[in-house]
Amino acid sequence: MDTSVILSATEHRTWPLPSGPWVMTQIWHELLFAHWPVALDVLRPLVPAALPLDTFEGQCWVGVVPFHMSYVRPRGVPSIPGLSAFPELNVRTYVTLNGIPGAYFFSLDAGNALAVALARKLFHLPYFPAQMSSKRVGDTIHYRSMRTHHAAPSAELLASYRPVAPVTYSVPDTMEHWFTERYCLYTVVGQRVYRCDIHHLPWPLQLAELDMVHNTMAEAAGLHLPSPPAFLHYAQKLEVLVWPLHRVL
Repeated sequence: MDTSVILSATEHRTWPLPSGPWVMTQIWHELLFAHWPVALDVLRPLVPAALPLDTFEGQCWVGVVPFHMSYVRPRGVPSIPGLSAFPELNVRTYVTLNGIPGAYFFSLDAGNALAVALARKLFHLPYFPAQMSSKRVGDTIHYRSMRTHHAAPSAELLASYRPVAPVTYSVPDTMEHWFTERYCLYTVVGQRVYRCDIHHLPWPLQLAELDMVHNTMAEAAGLHLPSPPAFLHYAQKLEVLVWPLHRVL
């Protein structure tokens, strides 16, 4: 990963880079964005009141996002076998605070118990351990996740997906851009709101197909999604820099 190349490309961001130093790297692989429309009045009780829901043309959206990660490491620390690479699966929606759009996570399942514990402690995010696998056969990703956290609602995903079109880069004011070009996440602890900034090059998106066998990821968060998803996008690889969590409200 050449961090200087990533940091030198900022014209695609919707707000400037954070002023402080980044603290972590991640590489996201074989990622699927599966998105469903959800009514605002259904979503509003499930998201902390301090976070205004974001909409595209008046519509709220929820995403289920499976992928796997590598090169997960703090700055200045080499990759550690068994800790720096694992699958992750998140359920998210979209919020905007003080004009800065970001993601809010209902859950983040990961196939590494130590990474789950560290992310819960350092980033105050709803991470859960899971038995997970992500295997590529030809152009198809076969993905399986079963949450193993004893005190959390059960949540499973069994699916396969694949890209079906060339890579394109989204442009402002399109739904693809609204879904993906967000450079932070928000989390709420008690009455305090925190933001974690990230940076990467623009998303290399491809239209995708999905064969869904079983999906209860959103149900675990109290959401009942229609089937199938309305939009599917794939990204082969994205190199990401992460800044520390900081309080914004």
